[in-house]
Amino acid sequence: MGFGILEPRGHEPVPGTTKYFDDPNRPQEAAGEVHLKCDTSGGVPIILVPQPSDDPNDPLNWPLWKRDLITFILCLAAILATALGAILASNTLVLSAWYTAKLQNVAGLTGYYLLGAGCAAIFFVPSGRIWGKRHLFLLGILIVILSSVWGGAAGNFNHSKDPELSYLQSEPQKNHYRSLIAARVFQGVGTAPFESLLNAAVGDMYCVHQRGIRMAFTNLAVFGGAFFTPVVVGKITHTIGWQWSFYLVAIFSAAVFPAVFLFCPETAYRRDAKYNTDGIMNQEKEAPSPDVNCTATTTTTKTTKEAEAESEAAADGVPARRTGFVLFPQTSAMQPIGDANTPRKTFFESMSLFDGRKTHERYWVLFLRPFPLILNPAFIWSCLIQGTMIGWTIFIGVIVAVIFIGPPFFWGEEKTGFTYVAPFLGAVLGFIISGLLADPTARMLTRRNNGIYEPEFRLVLVLPMLVTAGIGLYGFGITSDRLLSGAYSYLVPLTFFALEVGGMVIGTVASSLYIVDAYRDLTVEGFTLMIIFKNVFSCVLTFYAYDWVIGGGFQKVFMIVASLQMGICVLTIPLWIFGKRIRAFYARNDLLALTGLR
Repeated sequence: MGFGILEPRGHEPVPGTTKYFDDPNRPQEAAGEVHLKCDTSGGVPIILVPQPSDDPNDPLNWPLWKRDLITFILCLAAILATALGAILASNTLVLSAWYTAKLQNVAGLTGYYLLGAGCAAIFFVPSGRIWGKRHLFLLGILIVILSSVWGGAAGNFNHSKDPELSYLQSEPQKNHYRSLIAARVFQGVGTAPFESLLNAAVGDMYCVHQRGIRMAFTNLAVFGGAFFTPVVVGKITHTIGWQWSFYLVAIFSAAVFPAVFLFCPETAYRRDAKYNTDGIMNQEKEAPSPDVNCTATTTTTKTTKEAEAESEAAADGVPARRTGFVLFPQTSAMQPIGDANTPRKTFFESMSLFDGRKTHERYWVLFLRPFPLILNPAFIWSCLIQGTMIGWTIFIGVIVAVIFIGPPFFWGEEKTGFTYVAPFLGAVLGFIISGLLADPTARMLTRRNNGIYEPEFRLVLVLPMLVTAGIGLYGFGITSDRLLSGAYSYLVPLTFFALEVGGMVIGTVASSLYIVDAYRDLTVEGFTLMIIFKNVFSCVLTFYAYDWVIGGGFQKVFMIVASLQMGICVLTIPLWIFGKRIRAFYARNDLLALTGLR
């Protein structure tokens, strides 16, 4: 294998490695007589991986405009849900005065939100694996609506108290502050389906060559859209009160709910294993027939997984498809494996919350499945490359407001909110860079690799991440330390903050794409692991951010942070070299099977 990627020592199939173009000898064109389905929309026909089935209800067979519409609507809902994470950023001092609370306690309100999201993901993901994602997206929006109303109501109480005790929390302040903490936890719970399942839904609906730009867009929605929130919230707080920032999230989420209910059908689909061509590529490559790669979907040689799928379907007796609107799941009914004769679902049927189980596996087994993956270096890398950058971003976001609200600037919450325009633009920059590079670089490397695609080609995105994140973190630490003395304009550290956020978005896209392409059958568990790490790490940072910066100073703290992040980025080099061997090793030594979870 070229480009420094080491081949495994055996000849077993390696999940994720696939034939991207039709013929290694003719990587620029796909012959018309092949049996594999191709994307012919561009000048170069590209083999669809995974292969769509013949079932008209297979999400891979939906029109591209329909899939993009679903992605767009879910991203709108995700933006509103994840906006709750940064909704208090520009109101730090306002809430400190409102509840007579320490700044550290106010920052902790973001930590409780992150804790709720991380804990809820563990419980939601097994449900998504068994019954699909649609019911969880709808449930998440409902929780966001109710908890946002709750959060706004937690600020409505009588503020009158003895002037001599004005520095102490009154009993109503204590009670309503505790109520706000609980509301923040549930807001995190409502966000969890979007953090853990939205990227996985992209894997459900799109083939490998279509995922890059869509994954960039979903990551911008989940991780980047929240940076525009403080800009809006600062203005809202200044005009109608901070409680309305919560109320407006509830109102807009209620407006998006019908769109999700009507136009976002279930994306999880129970497909015959023979269509997973990214898992059987090596068998094709070893076959002697020069045309076998054109008949991969019809070969009579069955893998173990295919045989299991067929026996499972036989055991199911191919259950009849449930017609009409389905509100509650049948606990044991599997979703039938469709074919060309399967009738297309009506619009009314597509609104069903459930359409059958996707797996026979039990809930508690799926509940435990993410945790053994921590023994796989690829998942450790993805947690670090994504989780730490998100943590540093939240870390900076927590302290930025205090920098500008305090001396020598003394900005109000409205003007402080505008400081978050810079990180929002940085998120857009990260989206543009990752969107422009993700799929084109993979196609270019695949052409030069004789038409064979390796998921490690996605790791190229770490290069622009390293540059932008490194400049952003080092620059923010140096300039923020000298900001109060007037050595730099306030625009300078904010520019570096924007670059750091851009690097964060690129990193999340890189890690998400790699996990989806390299470990597609473990995508949901992998994202769950990343969310748990990211949220726990970020939660700890919110509670100790002020003490760390005050004790060490901006420059010293961020030199440590930036150097640590650069070291994490360098870990991409061994993953590039040994990534394929790691995939082969864990295909032979299935962690889930070894722990009795598969």
